[in-house]
Amino acid sequence: MTELDVAGLQRRLADFAAARDWQPFHTPKNLAAALSVEAAELLEIFQWLTPEEADRVMADPDTAHRVRDEVADVLAYLLQFCGVLGVDPLTALAAKIDRNEIRFPARGRRGDDTSAGPGGEPREAGDDRDRHSTE
Repeated sequence: MTELDVAGLQRRLADFAAARDWQPFHTPKNLAAALSVEAAELLEIFQWLTPEEADRVMADPDTAHRVRDEVADVLAYLLQFCGVLGVDPLTALAAKIDRNEIRFPARGRRGDDTSAGPGGEPREAGDDRDRHSTE
């Protein structure tokens, strides 16, 4: 039976690596590097597309297959990374969303107005600080 919960998928990934004696290579540094490479491979699919083409990427079956494969690779390495370090990815994400809701409170819809900073203060020309950051 295929488990589609995070813990079940992490177990399957750990079992897969163990069956191939890959655990010595699954260090936090190596997994972080592999995650970065896979994220770059996902980005590569979109690299030269216009925003409109990117919006339609899943309409092409071959490209959609590539996107799903790269998403799976990114998620697999992220789950393995979290497993090695003992990070619960869902708890980490929930905590991050909580912090961002405090850090960037909703102040009503501003439409396309990007002239204000995250705290509502006027933004200097060329200042992209915190504009889309979730750090």
